[in-house]
Amino acid sequence: MGRFAQAESKRASERGSWTTLTRKGLFAGVALCLIAAAAHGKPLSAMAAPPKAPPTPAPDDGLEANGFYLEADSLLQDQQTHHVTATGEVEARYKGRVIRADSLDYDTETGLVTATGHVQIVQPNGATQFADKITLDKDMGEGFAAGFSTRLGQNVKIAATRTERQSPDVTVLENVIYTPCEACVAGHRTPTWSIRAKKVVENKAKKTLTFQHAVIQVLGVGVLYFPKLPAPDPTADRKSGFLVPQVTVSGIRGLSYEQPYYQVISPSQDITITPQINARVNPFLITDYRARFYSGLLDIRAGYTYDRNFTSGGDRFGPYSNHAFVLGSGQFNINDVWSWGFTAERTSDPLIFDKYSIPDVFVDRGLYVPDDRRLISQFDAVRQDQNSYLSIAAISIQGLRTTDVQSTIPFVAPLIEGRWEAPDPILGGRLRLTGSAVVLTQEQSQATVGAPLEPGIDSRRGTIEANWQSSFTFSNGLRVQPFLDARTDLYNVAGTPNDNPSVTIPRGFGVIGATFSYPLIKQQTGVTYILEPIVQASAANVQRFDPRIPDLDSTDFELDPTNLFEPNRSPGYDIYEGGQAITVGGRGSVILDDGRTADFIFGRRFGAQSDPNIPAYSGLQPALSDYVLGADVTPIDGMRLFANLRLNSGDFDVNRLETGVSFKMPRVDGYVAYLKEPVAPNGQPLNSLDLHGEAFFTRHWGVTSYAIIDSGSWREQQFGLVYRDECIRVEVIYRHNETFNGTLGPTTSVVLRLSLATIGATR
Repeated sequence: MGRFAQAESKRASERGSWTTLTRKGLFAGVALCLIAAAAHGKPLSAMAAPPKAPPTPAPDDGLEANGFYLEADSLLQDQQTHHVTATGEVEARYKGRVIRADSLDYDTETGLVTATGHVQIVQPNGATQFADKITLDKDMGEGFAAGFSTRLGQNVKIAATRTERQSPDVTVLENVIYTPCEACVAGHRTPTWSIRAKKVVENKAKKTLTFQHAVIQVLGVGVLYFPKLPAPDPTADRKSGFLVPQVTVSGIRGLSYEQPYYQVISPSQDITITPQINARVNPFLITDYRARFYSGLLDIRAGYTYDRNFTSGGDRFGPYSNHAFVLGSGQFNINDVWSWGFTAERTSDPLIFDKYSIPDVFVDRGLYVPDDRRLISQFDAVRQDQNSYLSIAAISIQGLRTTDVQSTIPFVAPLIEGRWEAPDPILGGRLRLTGSAVVLTQEQSQATVGAPLEPGIDSRRGTIEANWQSSFTFSNGLRVQPFLDARTDLYNVAGTPNDNPSVTIPRGFGVIGATFSYPLIKQQTGVTYILEPIVQASAANVQRFDPRIPDLDSTDFELDPTNLFEPNRSPGYDIYEGGQAITVGGRGSVILDDGRTADFIFGRRFGAQSDPNIPAYSGLQPALSDYVLGADVTPIDGMRLFANLRLNSGDFDVNRLETGVSFKMPRVDGYVAYLKEPVAPNGQPLNSLDLHGEAFFTRHWGVTSYAIIDSGSWREQQFGLVYRDECIRVEVIYRHNETFNGTLGPTTSVVLRLSLATIGATR
């Protein structure tokens, strides 16, 4: 008959004490029961270390929908005991599933099926399960396995001494080992991390695992014990469970333990709750709620504690009070062109983020972005299509710097900005119309801080601007880009000396000019050179700056490579840099075929006269501006070097230098940045070195560092030891901060950070 056979399901009708079907026989009932056992899903088990390369599923063998296949060295049927026994290289197939075993026993009356010896169950998707012995009832709804192991998603291996399937959705495992790490079959290699548990309950419907009496082990050593540890199934995309905790020892809070818990509320909502337990101060609770709607998403992060104030040494003072913060944002689409959003950022204590080491505070959340150590609450509505843009916003800023006086920070409402571009060329060029309007309300004048209170300056501004520019390239390669710009501002200012009650100030600008460039390109074997000399000439009938107009939006105003060839280099509206000027310079590139590049830019502005209203630190106040040079080089794959330099127009002293290098390679990742500015916008010199890096000296062991050095002094430093492999990352980090901030002085802490694959990963 050959080695293989196929038949429909039926019982043998022969009678007698034993019937022997030699070499390869048929019995559909046995195949059906065993293959259904393989279809029970993915029972959680403990580590009996399945082979490194599990058997692949059998190819399509042409079985019909209910067809089965069974082969064995021998098949025995006992009509008196109602048992069928298959022995020797047993293999059965049913609906794409395969079961292999040394022997198989089927009770034709009770329906019990037992497979014994090197049992392998191969699912249609290739997933493989292993057991020493497996038994199932006639309905295949309940059963148990001994010495069970399997591979789940994300390379998770689990094994148990005993596994019992209590229902189609619930499986109970005893004496379990769980790990996503590599482990040898013979146990010669201890997994980097694993969970040993007395019992594990898998709920397939909820996609959860519940570990009972669980011990998390690192290199075989127990480090954490949980009487009950819920966790998501590795196959689940989003499931509730504990995330990886963080342990910190610091002078400010003593021993601190943070234990995040992630809860899925619905398919579109979740919340992370993180209690921070501190030895020296009261606990702090942080929550992060997220929701996704058909039109957008919402993220509200908040923290709260009830405690006294305390110093960087953990010494408390003052009465008990509420301390809280909120960092919220939302962005929603109304239709294809309209959207609206908001940010809500406020704190009751300017030092709360430093005291409790809250991460990711000063990040971009909305349409407008504040300065560092300032919180912004805003509401905005935006309309945008292919040719136009309109935004309407209201903004409130909370200053957290020690030099900030909240009453001097203006409230902005409304702030309106609009832009329209003609869909077709006008006179051969692009025409853009822009408009802007803003109302600023200031409670106290900055000039009266520390003196008797004086009302702040309230201002209202409206602006309309038209800009046209085009580009023409002649046959000899010369490129000419003419431009025209006309702008009208109308200010209404109240609160300035002798203004009772307010004054209206109109002003207008008109600029005409052109940019001339002559790109030169040369190609050689493996390299392309590009050199482009540039000359820009402009003339403007700019009205001089009116001292009654407060400068609130152009305070950070410097000449650099990004605005070198702009007719107006001011970032805001309150100051306009124009007049008659010629800017001379150029840019170039070297491009290698292997991807390496080098780009540079240089230039200088020659003005008709100086403008004392432009800040001196900008490099644009004198008629002859500072020299500007910039370079960006990629010498090798994964490394970038950059430098931006501004030299004094008279003595070539360095007025500003920003340089650094960033690198990202298989074992080294980081950056070094240096900034030198003798006169910065805040009036203080800057001399800062910023370093961050991570280097691995072996496959698994490395170091990480971060440091900021200001004027030769270490302001912040961080050093750490890192271990990583395919399933774990452990960091022990030392931090020291020399900043004096209100009641907080220098602080020192040691942080233990642990990341485990599949269990409690930080989202």
